[in-house]
Amino acid sequence: MKKMDATAGTPPARAATPATTPGTVVKRHSIATRLTHWAGALAMLVLVMSGLEIFNAAPYLDASDLSSPAHRIFAIGSETLLGTTHGTTQIFGWHFDTTHVLGVTDNGQGGESERAFPGWSTFPGYQDLADGRRWHLFFGWVLTIAGTIYLFFGALRKEIPLIVVRPSDFPKMLPMQLFYLGLRKDPPVHGKYNPLQKAGYTLILFGLVPFVILTGLALSPGVDAIAAPLTNLLGGRQFARTWHFVAMIGLIGFTIGHVGLVLGTGVINNMRAMTLGTYRLGKNEGTGP
Repeated sequence: MKKMDATAGTPPARAATPATTPGTVVKRHSIATRLTHWAGALAMLVLVMSGLEIFNAAPYLDASDLSSPAHRIFAIGSETLLGTTHGTTQIFGWHFDTTHVLGVTDNGQGGESERAFPGWSTFPGYQDLADGRRWHLFFGWVLTIAGTIYLFFGALRKEIPLIVVRPSDFPKMLPMQLFYLGLRKDPPVHGKYNPLQKAGYTLILFGLVPFVILTGLALSPGVDAIAAPLTNLLGGRQFARTWHFVAMIGLIGFTIGHVGLVLGTGVINNMRAMTLGTYRLGKNEGTGP
């Protein structure tokens, strides 16, 4: 009598590191992911530019609960020497002449004036604190809503676990970095996202972005009035302002690295994935976790 196979009819377990043939075109991103990605990217751009517009109204950061020149860690201003006005930048007591870059620079109206960040880097380009705050608040909501929709549909499609870093990813991080630096021929075997991407997305989505939102809320007088413990936890409104600015620098750094990797690892393939949704797998790439 023929012996029955105990595993017959049992679906195969999902492999931790899929072995997909290089060159295979797969469905990479859902329409919800693509739309929220570009909405979030636009929101981030306007938030940074309008944030610099707001910063220009009080171009300094203090390591103190109160605004105090004695505790100033960063400041952009100007000074007049021998009849000439120079832009200056202070970082922890060190002063630099930054004329035409910071302090005295493009005023957004075709000339130069005493202004912290130049007009081309702010939104709006002309100095207007009220308009800067309106744009900042509006696109803050755009970012929040886009992020919420992304997480909702990601959870619905069971894609969120794919972007979260796992203990098994840590041994692969150095080999992946060596591959990026051109010191290793092939990347380590990985799923939809490589270990460094997972680490970056985990930090941004569940760390830095929520921190930016919380520190931004702590800067609001209305929120401070009803949720003072949040502001106090951050060290006061001046400290919250400093944390908010530092978090913004972190997001800018992540964005620069993200764009650099897109350009360096196949811009056409990556852009197709984030516009049309399809992606051509490279060596040692898969579609699973």
